[in-house]
Amino acid sequence: MNHNPGRLVNFDKKRLMKIVIAPDSFKNSLSAVKVADAIADGILNISPNAQIVRLPMADGGEGTVDALVKATEGKKVFVKTKDPLMRDIEASYGFLDDSTAVVEMAAASGIERLTKDELNPLEATTYGTGLLIKDAIQKGAKKIIIGLGGSATNDAGAGMAQALGASLKDASGKELNPGGLSLQNLKTVELSDLKELTQGIEFITAVDVNNPLLGAKGATCTYGPQKGAGPKALEALEESLQNFADVMEKHLNTSFRNIEGAGAAGGMAAGLIAFLGAEVRGGFELISDLCSLEEHIREADLVITGEGKMDAQTAYGKTPFGVAQMAAKHKKPVVGFAGTLDGGYEEMIGHPFNNLYPITEKPVNLEYAMKDAARLLTKAAERLFRSLKLGSEL
Repeated sequence: MNHNPGRLVNFDKKRLMKIVIAPDSFKNSLSAVKVADAIADGILNISPNAQIVRLPMADGGEGTVDALVKATEGKKVFVKTKDPLMRDIEASYGFLDDSTAVVEMAAASGIERLTKDELNPLEATTYGTGLLIKDAIQKGAKKIIIGLGGSATNDAGAGMAQALGASLKDASGKELNPGGLSLQNLKTVELSDLKELTQGIEFITAVDVNNPLLGAKGATCTYGPQKGAGPKALEALEESLQNFADVMEKHLNTSFRNIEGAGAAGGMAAGLIAFLGAEVRGGFELISDLCSLEEHIREADLVITGEGKMDAQTAYGKTPFGVAQMAAKHKKPVVGFAGTLDGGYEEMIGHPFNNLYPITEKPVNLEYAMKDAARLLTKAAERLFRSLKLGSEL
């Protein structure tokens, strides 16, 4: 194993120690913003003079808007839109500056908007996300970042495109109904109104997966089951996306189905590429750039990251691993907090992490740990800094 421990944290009272806190969310428990705040509270309880930079991170999914708005001192905008089943809701997106907006797909079209019994990717639509994008355009956005993840949909962004003015019709000239299943009937496409609305606007989509649109590793087969699709529905949805790709690629005279990440969020990434000419970027890469993470790490004495569960999968593109790699690159010590440490986490200790810490104080059930996560994080940070002070004194 490549061991790179970084330099020791120096508790020199003559200068302020700079600590960068850059965690992901603890899923279904705490947002990345609240995770960073809880860790900071623990540090300041032990080292009140520490200079703390809070950079809550995300990978494009839930929490992306909050993370970027906080990092850029931007603002959130609340608007009326539609949920995945076309019911009226209120959702938010963010402006990072006067001309740059960030839209989180999960805000309107996310799986959390539905109960377990309501999950139905045959009918779920991205129309509500399209309305958020449209509102951002109407408020002056010239660059729009769309974070993907946590979607309830499998419609390749067709609903989004319809909300922006696209006309998607079947062989009889009838506009397609919402949902992934209707794409099997797609015959003709008219994009003039959409193009007029979106002219001159730069679209960037943040993805955290590299799945293509179709096939065994594509949008439907990989993510359809968690959205409520059984075997017959999966087959129908795959046929629908196949037809969508055939019709759209012929209309555009270009291919997008095999682009890495095109299958993200039920093919939403493919739709953003096809309808809006979006650039596809890795979620962590994009968000760390916007937050100036590397610049802050370069000046740090210690880097702290974390997420709800850290295991062997963490090394495959998860936010904490990206943070740790960046810290190791600059030879900065880096530690991670997790609600749970599971199989394979040991392989990351030594490089890129100096150490990983579970936050629980005693054996507890998952429900308790999630409910009490903020306090547990604060106490874990306190224990860490007591140990660091002891090590410095020794």
